[in-house]
Amino acid sequence: MDSPRIAPGGLRELGLVNHVISGLAGRVIGGQRPNIFTTLGRRRGLFRAWLLYSATMMPGGKLPRTDTELVILHVAALRECEYERRHHERLGRRVGLSAQEVANAHDAAWDGWTPRRRSLLTAAGQLVRERDIDDATWAAVRDHLDEPTAIELLMLCGQYDSLATTLMTLRVQPE
Repeated sequence: MDSPRIAPGGLRELGLVNHVISGLAGRVIGGQRPNIFTTLGRRRGLFRAWLLYSATMMPGGKLPRTDTELVILHVAALRECEYERRHHERLGRRVGLSAQEVANAHDAAWDGWTPRRRSLLTAAGQLVRERDIDDATWAAVRDHLDEPTAIELLMLCGQYDSLATTLMTLRVQPE
C-alpha cells in the first residue's frame, strides 16, 4: 500500500479537542487512535462538523445499526476501500451482523438477504455506480422505509462514498 499523503497528526496538528476525540475513539474501538481521525482531524473545525454529521446517521440514524453497517460495508466493497471495509467489518459484527452477512456484504444478490436488505444493498450499489436509483429499486426501498429513512439511506450512501474517496486519495492506512 502507498504511503499516506498526509501523515496522521498528533496533539500539535490536531489541537486539543480533536486529539481528545481521537483518543476516546481509540478507546471505544479497543486500539490506537484511528488514522481516519488523526488525519482528517488536521482540518480541525471541519472534522468536528463532519463527525457530527456522520454520527447523525451512524450510530444515531433512523436505520437500524445492522442495516447501516451493511450498507456501509457494501459501499466500501464497491469502492474497494480497505480502510472502510476493515473498520466496518468489526463494527458490523459488534452490532449483530453474522459472519456470513459480513462476508457477503459485497453481493446484493446473495440468497441469504431478506427482501428489505436486498433492496437496501441494490439501492446502495446503484447509487455508487450510477449516481441514481431506478424506479423499481426505489419502489422496493419504499416498501421498507418511510420517507425520512429513505432520505437517510441516500445520504448514508453518499457520505460513505465520499469518505472512501477521501481515505483512498489521502492513502489513509488501516490500523
